[in-house]
Amino acid sequence: MKKELSFALNYALNKGFQIHPDAFKILENVDVRKLEKIIKEIVREKTKQKMFQINQDDLETYLGIKDDPSIQNEVKVLSDPTDNITTGEGVKGYNALFSSRFNKLKRIVSERPESRMLKSIASVKSAKSEDDMYICGLVTARNAERNITKLHLEDPSGSFEGIVFDNELQKVAGTLLSDQFVMARVSLGKNSGFIIKDIILPDIPDQATNKSESEAYAAFLSDLHIGSKYFMEDEFAEFVDWISSPDPVAKKIRFVLIGGDVVDGVGIYPNQNKELVCQTIEEQLDKVEQLLDKIPKNVKIIIMPGNHDPGRRALPQPAIPKKYNSGLWDRENIIMVGNPAVVSLNGVKVTMFHGQSIDDIVKTTPGLSYDKPTNVMKHLLRARHLSPIYGSQTPIAPEMQDLMVIDEIPDIFHVGHVHRAELDMYKGILLVNSGSWQKQTPFQASVGMTPNPGIAILVNLKTFQVFHENYNSNSNNVLQS
Repeated sequence: MKKELSFALNYALNKGFQIHPDAFKILENVDVRKLEKIIKEIVREKTKQKMFQINQDDLETYLGIKDDPSIQNEVKVLSDPTDNITTGEGVKGYNALFSSRFNKLKRIVSERPESRMLKSIASVKSAKSEDDMYICGLVTARNAERNITKLHLEDPSGSFEGIVFDNELQKVAGTLLSDQFVMARVSLGKNSGFIIKDIILPDIPDQATNKSESEAYAAFLSDLHIGSKYFMEDEFAEFVDWISSPDPVAKKIRFVLIGGDVVDGVGIYPNQNKELVCQTIEEQLDKVEQLLDKIPKNVKIIIMPGNHDPGRRALPQPAIPKKYNSGLWDRENIIMVGNPAVVSLNGVKVTMFHGQSIDDIVKTTPGLSYDKPTNVMKHLLRARHLSPIYGSQTPIAPEMQDLMVIDEIPDIFHVGHVHRAELDMYKGILLVNSGSWQKQTPFQASVGMTPNPGIAILVNLKTFQVFHENYNSNSNNVLQS
């Protein structure tokens, strides 16, 4: 016990007071320079009332940290794949998936004025018109040859090959992903080929941001990897203790969002057992429950799975199955959702996605890297799809509906996976990559990945002001923005 705290408590005890155990935790977090003054003033007031016990309520009232019931903590799950997964079989399933993707994204671009001139690929190929025409489709191939780029698009009526000559437009074409939806303005060339004159992405329209009426804060976390010996347990426990502290910001936290890889999992990579302190999924999730149980019950905790968590690995993922830990499901302040999900926090729309597709996009798109994950997040928003590339590293299930299309326009876009905490804005949307709570692993070191773990990102949902608490002692560990 700090000597200042010991002195303050002895002063109260010598005056005939008792200290309720609930008051100790608050006193331990009070600035030591103020302890003596606080105790003396409380003792003076309580003596006048002839009441000789100092309890939690006395301290909260004195310090002005008593829970404010006017701060809302309303959560609505707007989109969750858990109960909407209807996987198809074989070719039929994948045809349904891509047909759903095309139709959903075509509806999105139909809000653009150019869409009134959209024609099917088959009709454009047979029209032989000298006027510019508009088509839309999924990108099936992209080839750069000398000073031109060839794009292959496909819609339900057929396939199309067009040539991009314009240098600036070639840069846009060079960023397109396989299976991404685009709209293109085309014209017939001299040799009966087609020239692509413009490429239009579904993208995000400008819109007003939804904000909370009360000054509630949300904490954004991801990639805890509980069960790994590299999990920063002491630092995470310190963060959880801080949420219960007298700190003015901590007292206004009403939401904690965990964006996947809550546990390290079992059998995810070769010899993983050598890096685990909890050898089973059940042990790991029990540890999760123990740690999260210390968060105040007026804080709603939203948990989604990542590629290390138990359950289906293919996207979209249902919520972590209840059979592994019913305790998490049964707690009133914990909400289990699938990946991806859209939740409303006091009216603020948050799209949560673990971020597995970042691996594929970084590998195939020039200029993108793991060090700047928010640039990849902008790419996804422009494409209006969370995992466009099929057949690469990210497993995608043949759903009858494409649940990875970004239908709802979020106010906050929350992603994890790459262990790099970073902030940015895109067309009024706050981009949060929430980093991790796992120290650099041997694998990350071997491939040159340097995480910046132990950073809790906090957003005031009324003002959208962003704060962060850094629990990493490494002075080079900073939040990117």
